[in-house]
Amino acid sequence: MKYTPLGVDGVHLVEMTPFTDERGAFARSFDTAEFEAHGMRSEVAQCNVSWNHRAGTLRGMHLSLPGHPESKFIRCTRGAIVDVAVDVRPDSPTYMQHVQVELTAENRLGLYLPPHLAHGYQTLTDDTEVLYMVSVPYAPGAEVGYRYDDPAFAITWPREVAVVSDKDAAWPAFDADANAERFRAGVPA
Repeated sequence: MKYTPLGVDGVHLVEMTPFTDERGAFARSFDTAEFEAHGMRSEVAQCNVSWNHRAGTLRGMHLSLPGHPESKFIRCTRGAIVDVAVDVRPDSPTYMQHVQVELTAENRLGLYLPPHLAHGYQTLTDDTEVLYMVSVPYAPGAEVGYRYDDPAFAITWPREVAVVSDKDAAWPAFDADANAERFRAGVPA
């Protein structure tokens, strides 16, 4: 597999190396030793799947609180998405920078996100399926979020938002001071 660091500290694009013959192809999609060799967490506590009916569906921006270090490895297994991660870790060298990557069933790319990044994606096609491998079990009290359209993040989503949950639409705007306090205290601000 090929690992490419992206513009946010700890984020990697992961490309499978397929072996092909007359039957089709075979590739490893995850390797704990290789992840660890590239400084990526390899624990997998859960594999989650989201199904999205409509193009333009937006999910995000979600993150886990300090004390609940959830890393994510994301692949689009049907359709296409634009995946976005914003570095909201106050002490990070890439604080307030973001990456935006197109993940599709055809390009078979994976995106590794270290803990505590604000994460979201928008579907580019109808009937999109996204697979997430996460390093810790879901804990409802450890998840927070920010608005997907917050000007502080300067995200340009590729489509008009067609569907967003009430929960995601209700996340607050980013507040740098409250965010820094959240990271200091490890509790919701």
